[in-house]
Amino acid sequence: MGAGVIKSGAKGGRGRRRRRAQPMSEINVTPFVDVMLVLLIIFMVAAPLLTVGVPVQLPETAAEALPVETEEPLSVTLTAEGTVMIQTTEVPRGELVARLQAIAGERSTDKIFLRADGQVPYEQVAQVMGALNAGGFRNIGLVTDTGGPRLDTGN
Repeated sequence: MGAGVIKSGAKGGRGRRRRRAQPMSEINVTPFVDVMLVLLIIFMVAAPLLTVGVPVQLPETAAEALPVETEEPLSVTLTAEGTVMIQTTEVPRGELVARLQAIAGERSTDKIFLRADGQVPYEQVAQVMGALNAGGFRNIGLVTDTGGPRLDTGN
């Protein structure tokens, strides 16, 4: 990214006088573009790896995605085996409300995401939702996969 020199020859005039070389005033943006493309590729590869890693088979719905918050979202996962996890840490059901109350005291928002395997009976999902409510989280978002059947079109 250095500045180059443009030589200009004498045109017309008396004799052949050499003019002084003038510095080139154009910026070479090729290295900048190369660096930006590499960073873009790195972030495109790394972004999917930042999601919560408890594998569950989410049900599919036609619901729209929730807007993104500034604070890292808190998620509770209910696996097909009935295991309850806060983020990636397994929590016994008897300790769930106490742990949620401790976490709620440290957070600025009462938003929480519930990820439940599609094979879990609705009764267990409702019980965990009640525990989330008792733990101080009133704004509960149910996480699903998109592309499911729409009830308004019969698909």
